[in-house]
Amino acid sequence: MKRLLIVAQAVDLDDSVLGFFHGWVKEISKHCESVHVVCLKEGRHALPVNVTVHSLGKENLKIGNWKLEIRFRYILNFYRYIWTLRNEYDSVFVHMNQEYVLLGGKLWWLWGKRIVLWRNHKMGSMGTHIAGFFAHTVCYTSPSAYVASFRNARQMPIGIDTDAFKPSGSADPSSILFIGRLDAVKKPEILMQALEILAKDKVSYNADIIGDPTPGREAFANELKKNFSHVPHVVFKSAIRNDEAISAFNAHAIYVNLTPSGSFDKTIGEAMACGCVVVTANDAVRNVLENGLFVGEISAPTVATALRRALSLPPSVRAEIAHKCRAYIEREHSLALLASRLFELYKPSA
Repeated sequence: MKRLLIVAQAVDLDDSVLGFFHGWVKEISKHCESVHVVCLKEGRHALPVNVTVHSLGKENLKIGNWKLEIRFRYILNFYRYIWTLRNEYDSVFVHMNQEYVLLGGKLWWLWGKRIVLWRNHKMGSMGTHIAGFFAHTVCYTSPSAYVASFRNARQMPIGIDTDAFKPSGSADPSSILFIGRLDAVKKPEILMQALEILAKDKVSYNADIIGDPTPGREAFANELKKNFSHVPHVVFKSAIRNDEAISAFNAHAIYVNLTPSGSFDKTIGEAMACGCVVVTANDAVRNVLENGLFVGEISAPTVATALRRALSLPPSVRAEIAHKCRAYIEREHSLALLASRLFELYKPSA
């Protein structure tokens, strides 16, 4: 059994964006003798006894308190943890933040710790290449990820807890869901323009837009709500926890995700696992979706066309799509499969 160090942004069940990672830690711990998690922010968690969480301290800061000396304190805490715990872990898993490999990579190499970096962003930098050099393996989920071409890169499942995310009952076939950060990168304004087109054409639907903007980017969300306040049958709701998202997916027949290709947004997989008909522009599932549901060009007319298709599906076809998509997630992207493949990477021959 491995003794593992995980470095992550947050361990917090109440975090609307990163709450899912709690489930990852729990599943990964099944393969380990012990797990130490060093995170930027520690919140509510309920993890097995072989998991210990160490925080760099962000949860104790007020919003906006992000001065140079605070960052320096984080770095000192990071080095303190990886040094004092060095005899209590054999391998390292860094989730999302390449900066931790840039800070600790040389030490981990000198200590003989095997490093796996998870990085799924579309954009990269020289720092990404340096972090990729120190890492024994760099993991990604989307073929469009920046690191996909690295010699030590491995494509991985997105890690959906299919025991939790599963169909439950039946949803109104005219219900549409958007769930995610209310930021420009998620293209919610394109969805609103598409819904405006449907409303003008008297297409029946109701839509829930669930999410908050990233702190500091509230202006975009406020402008979005103001500019599209006239569009009927749309309700904006605050962000919800990852466990609350299960009921949200199950309450809606159609899920829309317009984030450009480059990362495989886990909410797409969660929606599929719950039996939603997915309308998306993400290349990662292009070959899985029914004809007409993939958005090749992210524009209001093309999204409106895809939504028309989704709204007009006969019940039998909708059920067939739901079954096919869930089977795909169970087969290719379950959390159990991710944990199993992750630990294959820690074998010396990997």
